[in-house]
Amino acid sequence: MTLPPDSTTTHAARLPRNRRVLTEIRSLWHLAWPILIGQLATVGMSVTDVAMAGHASAQDLAGVSLGVSIWNMTMLTLMGLLMSINPLVAHHVGAEEHHAIPHLVRQGLWKALAVGLLAFGIANLAAQVFDVMNLEPKVRAVAKDFVHVASFGLPAFSCYRVLYGYSTSINQTKPMMVIALVALLLNGCINWLLVFGNGGFPALGGVGCAWSTMLCVWFNLSAMLLWMRLSPAYRRTWPFTHFEGPNAAKLRSLFRLGLPIGVTYFAETSAFSLIALMVAKFGSAQVAAHAIALNFTSLTFMVPLSLGLALLTRVGQSLGAQDAVTARFRAWVGVGVSLAFAILSAAGMALMRHGIASAYTSDATVATVAAHLLLFAALFQISDCTQVVLSCAIRGYKVTRSPMVLHLAAFWGFSLPLGVVLGLAPQWLPFAPAQPMQAQGFWIALVVGLTVAATGLAFMLHNVTRKRILAS
Repeated sequence: MTLPPDSTTTHAARLPRNRRVLTEIRSLWHLAWPILIGQLATVGMSVTDVAMAGHASAQDLAGVSLGVSIWNMTMLTLMGLLMSINPLVAHHVGAEEHHAIPHLVRQGLWKALAVGLLAFGIANLAAQVFDVMNLEPKVRAVAKDFVHVASFGLPAFSCYRVLYGYSTSINQTKPMMVIALVALLLNGCINWLLVFGNGGFPALGGVGCAWSTMLCVWFNLSAMLLWMRLSPAYRRTWPFTHFEGPNAAKLRSLFRLGLPIGVTYFAETSAFSLIALMVAKFGSAQVAAHAIALNFTSLTFMVPLSLGLALLTRVGQSLGAQDAVTARFRAWVGVGVSLAFAILSAAGMALMRHGIASAYTSDATVATVAAHLLLFAALFQISDCTQVVLSCAIRGYKVTRSPMVLHLAAFWGFSLPLGVVLGLAPQWLPFAPAQPMQAQGFWIALVVGLTVAATGLAFMLHNVTRKRILAS
């Protein structure tokens, strides 16, 4: 059985403010740490892919990096589209309307199947962009094959994310941790067999990473369904008591809430992916170095993302229980915790940048460029960690359109145009630098875009929480 979401609220309200903050941090961490382990394991799969491809060859690493840019853009957009399940289930839990959850999950799965199949087609079409890029033949072949193979996992990934959001919102986060850890081991084994041709298997190089990714996604969905079937924690809200066809009204409401989140994720991830494509003109070393810096920041990003997902549940459950004051308190405590982590992780990344780069590749040129980019990635951490938790807190209020507009402005209005100016230095612009700053210029632009997003989201959260309290 799931625990009452706000069982500690009354007791916590009687405590001094410092004690209340510490109590809330402990409660948030109790929900977040299994999500964090699971997210780290999931990103660990990507780290394993990039590291093994890098030790196969620089061309394999560049090809996998370009293929992953399409995969990540598609996958993260799907995550956003399907995140509508999280606040809706959390609000039902807070209001103790458990009877409404199974229907919501069933409709969420219909939505997932539809968008997963659509994403399969779009990802394969997007891979054709590699044919018109100035790439080395091997890099192009690895990039296209990676997308073609990995895309078969997109329908399974979509369904898994619905079950992920449902489970998180009823306070069940440990299943995703255990499943992700097992998947990480499975991914490493399959990569070892297929990338390097061990155990009598063909040596597929970077394409072996794609097969590993696709198989592990299907494993995640199968393992989640099995866990839910065996665990008593899901019996009260078990969604598979009977077959239910698509409900147009419910699907419209899910899309209405989820589409802005999907566009938000697309705005951010497409900026990263397009940067990878534009950097490709400067050669494999620049592409590989950009991939290393981005991959490592993605690893550290899992901490604020996990805090944000837990915070979305905490805020949503408080609002479902009609407690707007506690929702605001929880939101700002979560933002403060994320900012503290961001400062620490930025310092560590700057100090250990050379060791981090060397762990990814044995190519000295790639390692040197990557270490330089990690300095900018350290600055990037502070704004990135803050903005993701702010976004999740706002989504707990079921507010998704305003953050979408802000993210579009930040990434497409600031980051990409500034990145083109600094990174490519088009000479028809009188204020462009004399020489292209290459990947470094794009990272400077990312820092600017994320800072704009974080500042705007902070003002937005303040206004949303104040209005909800005044309305209660």
